[in-house]
Amino acid sequence: MAEAGRSQANPPKKSAMTPKAIIHQKFGDKASYTVEEVQAPIENGCPGLAIPQKAPPCLYRCTLQLPETTVISDTFKKKKDAEQSAAEKAIEQLGIRQTEYNPTVHEAWDDLARRVSYLFANELLSSTHPIRGHFRAAWIREGHFNGCVPVSVIAVFDPKICNICKYIYPAAEANILLVMSLVLKAASTLTDLVVISDEQLSIQRRNPYPSEIISPINHGSSLPESIPIDVVHIPVSRDKAVESLTLNISATGYYLDIIAHALGLMEASDVQISRTIGKASSEMRIYSSAPKKHIFDNLSEPQVNQASHFEGSKNIRASYLAGQEIYGDAIMASVGYTWRSSEFFHEAVSLCLYYRLLVNKIPSGAYQISRNAILAAKLPSTYTTKSNWRGSIPRDILCTICRSHHLSEPVFSTQSISLDSSLDLPGSRKKLKATQLGEEEKSKAAVGPFSCAVKIYSKNQDLILQCSPQESHRKQTDAVQSIALKVLSWLDIYFKKPDISLEKLNLLAGKHGFHFTPNFVKEFALCHSVHSFSSIGTADEGEPSFIDIGGQNSEGTPSNGSLASISYTVSLFKEGDCFKENLESCEEFEFEMGNEAVWPHLEAAVAQMAVGQSAYFTVQLPLSDLTLAAVAGNSAATQSLSSSRSCKLEYCVTLLQVTEPMEERMEQAQFSPPLSKQRVEFAVQRIKESSAASLVDFGCGSGSLLDSLLSYPTSLEKIVGVDISQRALAKAAKSLHSKLNRLSNDPSSKIKSAVLYDGSITNFNSRLRDFDIATCLEVIEHMEEEDACLFGDVVLSSFTPKILVVSTPNYEYNVILQGCTLPDDPDERYQGQTCKFRNHDHKFEWTRSQFEHWASELATRHDYSVEFSGVGGAADVEPGFASQIAIFRRGKDGNLTNMELVDSQYTLIWEWSKENVLHKE
Repeated sequence: MAEAGRSQANPPKKSAMTPKAIIHQKFGDKASYTVEEVQAPIENGCPGLAIPQKAPPCLYRCTLQLPETTVISDTFKKKKDAEQSAAEKAIEQLGIRQTEYNPTVHEAWDDLARRVSYLFANELLSSTHPIRGHFRAAWIREGHFNGCVPVSVIAVFDPKICNICKYIYPAAEANILLVMSLVLKAASTLTDLVVISDEQLSIQRRNPYPSEIISPINHGSSLPESIPIDVVHIPVSRDKAVESLTLNISATGYYLDIIAHALGLMEASDVQISRTIGKASSEMRIYSSAPKKHIFDNLSEPQVNQASHFEGSKNIRASYLAGQEIYGDAIMASVGYTWRSSEFFHEAVSLCLYYRLLVNKIPSGAYQISRNAILAAKLPSTYTTKSNWRGSIPRDILCTICRSHHLSEPVFSTQSISLDSSLDLPGSRKKLKATQLGEEEKSKAAVGPFSCAVKIYSKNQDLILQCSPQESHRKQTDAVQSIALKVLSWLDIYFKKPDISLEKLNLLAGKHGFHFTPNFVKEFALCHSVHSFSSIGTADEGEPSFIDIGGQNSEGTPSNGSLASISYTVSLFKEGDCFKENLESCEEFEFEMGNEAVWPHLEAAVAQMAVGQSAYFTVQLPLSDLTLAAVAGNSAATQSLSSSRSCKLEYCVTLLQVTEPMEERMEQAQFSPPLSKQRVEFAVQRIKESSAASLVDFGCGSGSLLDSLLSYPTSLEKIVGVDISQRALAKAAKSLHSKLNRLSNDPSSKIKSAVLYDGSITNFNSRLRDFDIATCLEVIEHMEEEDACLFGDVVLSSFTPKILVVSTPNYEYNVILQGCTLPDDPDERYQGQTCKFRNHDHKFEWTRSQFEHWASELATRHDYSVEFSGVGGAADVEPGFASQIAIFRRGKDGNLTNMELVDSQYTLIWEWSKENVLHKE
């Protein structure tokens, strides 16, 4: 037997056995795993924090009982990890040596012959291996086919065969024909055990099995005598439609014979079987015509390795789904034998499922499937925030696309970006300086901004696509999700433009930071031949014929960035006909406005609606894979009707709720640096001017201002935060504790103490009296107006800081943030405007005159002077600053109108002292 050389370019992957597999190999059913839940202790990562921490998620511990010993695993978040840990400990404790399978070519040939010999041995029929179902079924076949097992069955359903073959020819991992050829050659050396058919691609045991083994097989199965199974027929000619088919599988026959007859073939060995399609646990496969036996007889191994040798035309649609070459007509079915049961397994496969598998191979389709909204959802254009994203996240979708095209998982690499003092935060036009961090530094400095690159490889580890944009993001997860979405969007453009030239493709790739190799076109060669695309909402055929909106106008119209919640129904109907059938509906469907997250005509309708209103409109039904995936799940009459050009889709939509966009996100889109950073810089400047040593932040929330102040060299020695949210204070404590500990040995940091209190800022507490500077940034608008006025009086009359900095949104600036237009006549500006507040939690938002009136009267009452400023925009350009600021300064004589207030109790939440930290060190 000739030996084949191993390709050095693409050596076979070494398949290391898992610890559980090693234990099973040695002990079999004698190994018993028992998994128990373990309540992990509450970790207090912030010493001094007085708030009880949230209970951690449940952990799992596994006990592995073996004949020789019992071992207990460590605790893990996943049960399977606990089981593997227990097995790993047992291997170490018992001194079991794991021998990695890495044979020479000669050893692999010997192992292949031994494996084929085992498959035809007596032991197989009493095992639990799924392939035994095929061997048992072969012995109830009639005539000269009795006992004949198709070679394709051995090549496809025994993973060990495939694993051994790739050490003879590395290409065997992706070439079933090559595996079949090697199996036939290995079987030809076992002349005492098996017989290879002269005409069919099948192998038969030379001598019958003993009667005690055959007898249970002849007693038959508990299944019904005939089982109707729905499958999908995929004609080789693309002029013929894919159609549903019902096969009647006999309990006393072999299902591969039935499939062969449906394909016009003689018997089971004439059937070629694909790898599984869809989920890894699925038994769904493509069944088609196998090459004739004489082809294998007349070919040398290199010829089988290099090409497929089928007779007939290539089935483009089936090849695209299966990820391997399919010739002639094909059947997609979910049938066979599994590890889970010894009985014959079957599951219906519908046309709807076929089209869903098809659209799941393109990014937009995969997203729509994840949302179960084929006729409503659309892949969003931007990853804005985790809270606003609905459906599978971009990274998961990209992994799905790679798996469905039989590519390796995408490789993401993120890096933190260091900022020079002269550089701006993300959003600035200035360039960021990227630095590679060592592992030690990464663990300590989990700070942004972050950039991310991604590479996609073929199964043979050939690079096909890489993307390294210069964009940066505040969070590492945002960087990963954004680049994944960028790749998905680019792939979507490529898939949906079959006529795009290579020159335009290169230009488009370079513009978005992409680089693709010649392997890219090769890997996606069949895509343009299979998919049919047409968009809904375009000016030519998809524009809504009318939009009829009914119901009371509540003035709750959604704006860009807001989350719209709708209920909708999509029906198929024919004009002038009473026929109408529901295709898709959802009682509650959320999407982000202005992010292209739904079909254009749907977003156009919702943009005109108010909460509680309903809209009805119709669009032409385009013939595309997406609509067929929805239509194919209905009756034959519906499917037939959908091909008519007079057929339309009717949408009935009700706007249930609108959640306004997050204020910070809306501001970030307009300003660089973001307003939040500009407010911090404004406060830092006031601290430097006043040489303040103590600061109290009223309404500190999760400590964003206090945390940011630590990044600047200031004169501050004591910082205090007050808020009524214990959850926010706990988050602030953890952030500040970590950062202050790092700064404790930094000579530029003068901070000696930090304290957080739980208390209302409208109540006086003497511990916060007479601070050098007090801040209250973007807080008062979250209170009722009367409480905001009370806060002003309490602060200036009782807390009496030397300087008080108060900022609040300028309501007049909302016309810019929300995309409104200002009238040319200044007198008409803001009159009758119905701008929304920037945050749904805002109780009020003041105009410049309202804010100045409140601040001026407050200052006068309490002997403070006040000046006005702001950030975002300019004072002399309408409509002023986006965030208006008042700076109160205490008069020389101190506070003259001291109000009598009871010293209310503030609860100490957390306290940090530099002295204590240095003492411990």
